[in-house]
Amino acid sequence: MSKRNLFRTGRGVVAVAASMAAGCAVKPEKAPGPPVARAPASVQCQAARAGDEAIGNWYGTRSQRGVAGTLHVLIHLRADGTMSYDEQLKRGKKPGQALGETGCWHRDQQGLVLQTVKSNGEPVELSDPIYKNRYTVRFQPPQTMVFDGRDGRLKARRMPENYRLPF
Repeated sequence: MSKRNLFRTGRGVVAVAASMAAGCAVKPEKAPGPPVARAPASVQCQAARAGDEAIGNWYGTRSQRGVAGTLHVLIHLRADGTMSYDEQLKRGKKPGQALGETGCWHRDQQGLVLQTVKSNGEPVELSDPIYKNRYTVRFQPPQTMVFDGRDGRLKARRMPENYRLPF
């Protein structure tokens, strides 16, 4: 091979190597990622009627078909229309599992409606029906309320304002 052909071949190799390096330096287009979660629509809680007998802390236990253990439930209904719903599953000596929801509550013709806005601190999809719970309620004086809902019946008793579920 002559020096001239070797020089041309060498320049060709350098040109190909340079174009490959330039191709690697180009930023690839970003692949579309998962949709960005939008903040839930703003929910304004409506204050409860003055003196509503549902206002307060309500604690009860229940069993649910298909769930091993006892569910301990604390529902805190506040006068400003906000609520918190805490549930613990206790199964003997196994560690308990907990759920904590916050949101709004109001009365309707059938009873009580709890609308979850956050579940375990995370915003929820408000249009998902799992986050709107309707209960038919009955009061049994002096300090008991019975909640009948899609998950069954919860007989709850009024607890002091500062009561929390034990962990």
